Amino acid sequence: MAGYVVYDDLKQMVLESGRPYDMEMLDKAYQLAERAHSGQFRRSGEPYICHPLHVAMLLVDLGMDTESLTAALMHDVVEDTSVTLDELESQFGADVAHMVDGVTKLTKIKFSSVEEQQAENLRKMLMAMSQDVRVMIIKLCDRLHNMRTGDAWPEQKRRDKALETMEVYAPIAHRLGISNIKEELEDRSLRYLDPVGYQNIKDLLAENGGREFVTHIAEVIRERLAENGMPEAIMKSRVKSVYGIYRKMFMQNRDFEEIYDVYAVRIILDTVAECYNALGVIHDMYHPLPNRFKDYISTPKPNGYQSLHTTVIGHEGIPFEVQIRTREMDQMAEYGVAAHWKYKAGIQSGGSDRLEERLAWVRQLLESQRENEDAGSLLQDIKGDLLPEEVFAFTPKGDVINLPAGATAIDFAYAIHSAVGNRMIGAKVNSRIVPIDHKVVTGEIIEIITGPADKGPSRDWLKIVTTSEARNKIRNWFKKERREENIQEGRAALEREMRRNLITVPDDKWDEFMAEIARRQRLNSADEMYAALGYGGLQISRLMGKIKDEYGKLKAGDEKANLLADIPLKKYKGSDGVVVEGIDNCPVKFAKCCSPLPGDEIVGFITRGFGVSIHKKDCQNAQASMNDPENRGRWVRAYWEDTKQENYKATLELTAMDRNGLVGDVAMALADLRVPVYAMSARAVDNGRASMSLTIGIASTEHLNSVLAKLRRVKDVVSVMRV
Repeated sequence: MAGYVVYDDLKQMVLESGRPYDMEMLDKAYQLAERAHSGQFRRSGEPYICHPLHVAMLLVDLGMDTESLTAALMHDVVEDTSVTLDELESQFGADVAHMVDGVTKLTKIKFSSVEEQQAENLRKMLMAMSQDVRVMIIKLCDRLHNMRTGDAWPEQKRRDKALETMEVYAPIAHRLGISNIKEELEDRSLRYLDPVGYQNIKDLLAENGGREFVTHIAEVIRERLAENGMPEAIMKSRVKSVYGIYRKMFMQNRDFEEIYDVYAVRIILDTVAECYNALGVIHDMYHPLPNRFKDYISTPKPNGYQSLHTTVIGHEGIPFEVQIRTREMDQMAEYGVAAHWKYKAGIQSGGSDRLEERLAWVRQLLESQRENEDAGSLLQDIKGDLLPEEVFAFTPKGDVINLPAGATAIDFAYAIHSAVGNRMIGAKVNSRIVPIDHKVVTGEIIEIITGPADKGPSRDWLKIVTTSEARNKIRNWFKKERREENIQEGRAALEREMRRNLITVPDDKWDEFMAEIARRQRLNSADEMYAALGYGGLQISRLMGKIKDEYGKLKAGDEKANLLADIPLKKYKGSDGVVVEGIDNCPVKFAKCCSPLPGDEIVGFITRGFGVSIHKKDCQNAQASMNDPENRGRWVRAYWEDTKQENYKATLELTAMDRNGLVGDVAMALADLRVPVYAMSARAVDNGRASMSLTIGIASTEHLNSVLAKLRRVKDVVSVMRV
């Protein structure tokens, strides 16, 4: 087992932590796990027991309690071995057994691409976390070690796990305030999702020698603070996470030099007063950048984070961020919820109350969802409420309202009280009237203008608000106050969507058809379904799949549905050089999804009222439709007419090294072949290259191949392909 982590390594970490762990319980848990996993190995080749040991060591670093470490050592035994939960409860107590059971259930959750299923799984995760947050902390450490060893996974699994980590686990780590785990999860996910972008940023950091720069700056600041009566200041330095830089470079389109917080120095002091004194010293030493000061001490973030942030320009001309906080604030910033266990034997009175406050957002989100029939909207709500950036605005009385970035004045109104939101008719920001969809900015003083008591929200607000709290309060108002209006609105919207999908249900079968759809939604009647659609508790997109299924059954029972498929096939002359079997003088159009040309094998699709649409035989859309029982009978054979000679439009994408005269050379090559050009556009792209889009006239696939060969011989052309 040389080279692998062993139990002695964990015991050494526990000893060095200085905390009163119950070593007898840990020994017993390790022995059980070691026996249960005997003979099991991970994909990387190491004995399986190494994984729970690594997870437990991460928990020691977070300062978690004995029960958490015990559960971590055994977190896979119930799922992967013959050990039962009853055995664990009898040997280690109910809390440990419940934690192991919770982690096991979270491990089984698969975040599929089906939104409704993903939402339900997220609900289970939040339920587990609201009951005992230690379950989620263990799961985060479990996922972190799995991501550290992810190179052993197949490539597709690496990408799937990375995406799941980025969308679900990293935001939860952020909301729990465990910044180190959140940043490492993001960086390791990015390495699998965009390896080129990841390496690009790593190279930029290496070129700039940032670690040496911030270490030197920290030492200079420490000396100045000592001269100003703060000799006990603790200095830390950090370089911004790769993903943090990636988000600003690639998602906000900034250059590396435009990111002002790549480098940061952290000052840790004893009191809040010293923090503000240190801020004055920093601004005396360096030139502060305007609009880059944030006071999270007086206005903490929702996850409990407190600190002073200021960005200054160093004497080398390099901007860097300075973070100033107390020791307690630093513990909360590093360990988040886990800080309630740090340097304590367990949860003590007082700490428990604060923990309840910090997890209130979980319970609030779950509670609001119980009033909403549409489980699919949970995913949107969670992603909105877990956004890493928040904004803080004030009521005229000075109360602080925190909201996710992008929240509107309507969200602000509902965050104050549902009655304020329902009666809202306008808003003032810093005493000036603004639209109700105004995006809230940190520091604004917002006054909500209200109307009469019977004033209600507008349905359009559901498209404007960003928070789940506001969305659910608006839906609940319509649910309670406007039932008849909801029924009419919902039925009208459903009928419009069905017409758009060319679904026509006979009047004599409508009630029975809709009653069946409602039953499949676990609703008592069609009116109840219409009402849910009307107030937004049910999304039409969720219904359409089931409606199409039922409509297919309805059509299958009608013998006339297969009439087109029974027409005797006979060749008729078509138009545009195409012969369609079974149909004479039928208008023909060429599908844009595959743009067929003479020489391609083709098939025809009988559209409703627009003639026959011609596709390439290997077109993905055509293949999918042929496998659909509803559409299978509308596909017919088609051929190119041998005697017809004319040009067909084909679109080409050309990539070349950018240079003067490139467009002229391409045009000259086409002119030599006497090829008509219908459209041409060019633009510069990255890495000194140019991209051109050409729409030209082609007689056949053989003609097309000769044009492609000619263009590929043009100087500096890298590739040409038909699209």
